[in-house]
Amino acid sequence: MKRGLALIAAAGIALFAIAAAGAKSNDTTISGAGSTFVSPLVSTWTPALGEAFGLNVQYSGVGSGAGIAAITNRQVDFGASDAPLSPDQASACKGCVQIPWALSATSIAYNVPGAPVHLNLDGKTISKIFLGQITNWNDAAIKALNKGANLPDLKITPVFRSDGSGTSYNYTDYLSAVNPEWKSKIGVSTQPAFPAGVGARGSGGVAGVVSRTDGAITYVDVAFALKNHIRFAAVRNAAGKFLFPSLRRITAAAAAFTKVPRDNEMHIVNPSKKAALAYPICTYTYIIVPQQTSHAPELRKMIFWALTQGQRPQFTAKLLFAPLPKPVLVASEKTLKSIHS
Repeated sequence: MKRGLALIAAAGIALFAIAAAGAKSNDTTISGAGSTFVSPLVSTWTPALGEAFGLNVQYSGVGSGAGIAAITNRQVDFGASDAPLSPDQASACKGCVQIPWALSATSIAYNVPGAPVHLNLDGKTISKIFLGQITNWNDAAIKALNKGANLPDLKITPVFRSDGSGTSYNYTDYLSAVNPEWKSKIGVSTQPAFPAGVGARGSGGVAGVVSRTDGAITYVDVAFALKNHIRFAAVRNAAGKFLFPSLRRITAAAAAFTKVPRDNEMHIVNPSKKAALAYPICTYTYIIVPQQTSHAPELRKMIFWALTQGQRPQFTAKLLFAPLPKPVLVASEKTLKSIHS
């Protein structure tokens, strides 16, 4: 591992030497589309990539499903998804690779006037809300998790993603892990058939509906909840601790899964009780690129920068994106080498 990290560092010196020589004189447009989850982070990276490499990165947060479709049809130079490619998607993309390039958490955001600032929820209760089995905020199951709290007699409105969404994939992956009924009835999907609630497109869409709707609850990347000043719940992990998402707790969740598969597909929801400090709904997000592309040199520079310089707190901390673990960095660097013209 140390040797792999040394190679990353050495490659970084070489890449930045190239950038210094040509960043100002050779502007190149790189287009991408996909995950709304990672969109705030890409927005913080874009000016720095222009300064370092002369890259004009144009990214559209249209949802993971649309991003995968766009790169599959070669309408963009890269796609981004919070869900790994399925076997059928990988085959259709014809030579694409997926590289984990960011790590964060999904929050359970809510708008409940009169509810406690620190609202506790667990996976089973959350799943029953989205199954339409718990319909009021003063339900006994919610009260049991919030002893002494004054919960209002208010209808619950679940809000879900109506578009193909990697956030939906990871959320339903979590609910399937904590509730067998969810697993058998709904399962894991980028576009699940939610039996209750209202749909909205994109992270901004669900955040907006929750902001405007008393009694609403949704799942949304924590960066959007923070941006929209929406409260989010403390979720009980496998160790029995109620935790809000934080950099430390996202890092703890990722640290519980150290083996990186050959295709880089990572599932890190609901870590075991040994990971006592882990927030239970965390996810990697992937950049998806063809192995052979005319923009290979530019994409390699961009992705390498995102994996190294782009992980610095000045870009990530306020958005609650945690640094990538060393095993993931090494695996991503190996995959990055396969991209060529």
